[in-house]
Amino acid sequence: MTASLLRLAPALAAAEQGGYALGSFAPRYTSMIEPILRAGEKTRSPLIVQISQREFERYGTTPHYFGEAFFKAYDAVKPTVPVVLHLDHTFDIRVIREAIDAGFTSVMIDQSAKPLEENIAVSADVVRLAHARNVSVEAELGKIGTTDFVETDEDEEHFTDPNEARRFVAETGVDALAVAVGTAHGHYTTRKPRVDLARLQAIRELTGVHLVLHGGSGVPASMIHDAIRLPGGGISKVNIATDLEHAMLTSLGRTERLTDVACRALPPEQMRTAQDAVERTVVEKIETFLLSAGKA
Repeated sequence: MTASLLRLAPALAAAEQGGYALGSFAPRYTSMIEPILRAGEKTRSPLIVQISQREFERYGTTPHYFGEAFFKAYDAVKPTVPVVLHLDHTFDIRVIREAIDAGFTSVMIDQSAKPLEENIAVSADVVRLAHARNVSVEAELGKIGTTDFVETDEDEEHFTDPNEARRFVAETGVDALAVAVGTAHGHYTTRKPRVDLARLQAIRELTGVHLVLHGGSGVPASMIHDAIRLPGGGISKVNIATDLEHAMLTSLGRTERLTDVACRALPPEQMRTAQDAVERTVVEKIETFLLSAGKA
């Protein structure tokens, strides 16, 4: 493993101790990996590059294709700040195996739509598989809502129960837990973002697992700061995807998403415009949202 490429667990432990959160940035398009890495280097911030199973399907990539693109961008930028390559929401263990083979240092198994017992059983299986390969594991408990239907099929939310979280972590051994506390995947339109700090605090008091907030796009910075600064260590990973794609498409005067192939075929001037927009957005999130600038 390259010197600055880390597993998720130690990266989040450092974030908790340092009072900041790592941005888990989903480029969605492989051409946008490089500007994310450049932003981390520019701000001296550790960060996570992530992609999910449904994003593979929606944008026309695979774990091996994305992994190859990541390591090509990594070699081009040569980041000296800590970087994690993370597989986000994944429902199929086959995809998790492929990602581990492709060099991902962290994976997420999402069985949150299943009954608790099944979620525990499958998540524990993934932990055994991944830990044997020195790869960290994130899982989800509760059900996080959506506004864009990329990661989930229904805009339905079930808040994480703190007592279930204690049992889940004890029986699975996961390194990080995505919790449902009021945020949603996608951009907020009619519904308002919120973060249930009391629920987060209760989860923290019952378990020492690293806590993850999905649906970070569009949440006010003050809410994120409060969630990061909870006594005992709050949120240490925040997922940001929609804001990056919105910045990229807006810079190009587009509204409809592209495929990865179409993105890579953009004329050089448009590619620079899109990459600059993504880099600026990541820098802004690091500096004002995640409190991670200068923490590398």
